[in-house]
Amino acid sequence: MTKVKERQQDEHATRARSQGREFALKLLYLFDIRGKEDADKEMPLLFAREPAHRESHSFARELYEGTASRCEELDAKIVGIAENWNIGRMAYIDRAILRMGVYELLFCQDIPPKVTISEGIELAKRYSTDKSSAFVNGILDKVFQTCCPEKT
Repeated sequence: MTKVKERQQDEHATRARSQGREFALKLLYLFDIRGKEDADKEMPLLFAREPAHRESHSFARELYEGTASRCEELDAKIVGIAENWNIGRMAYIDRAILRMGVYELLFCQDIPPKVTISEGIELAKRYSTDKSSAFVNGILDKVFQTCCPEKT
């Protein structure tokens, strides 16, 4: 395989994962506000409304289901790291970004931590407040440093 073809495949995979993260974020936001049943019902509607590569939908499903199923465990990690923050005080969208990022850091061994952190920052810039990207960066970086030293 040529280097150009390899680079194109890598770029395709990167775009698919970025788009998958956006889908998963929307589902996790709904999960937090209205519960798992509504978020589960929304998934096929979201995928139909926003066509994408099959890989994007597959990755979104994996992230959403993995994050939602470990929500309490992820919240405990976040609260343990976020000094003077109660999980309930965090904005819904920030909470969803953090949960998804922590899930990736802890359970998605094939994704480089720097990519996970960078993608979390970008999602915060796109969907949350001006200060959220720094907050997300600080929490995810601290989770990475304390919980994933073998990935450094």
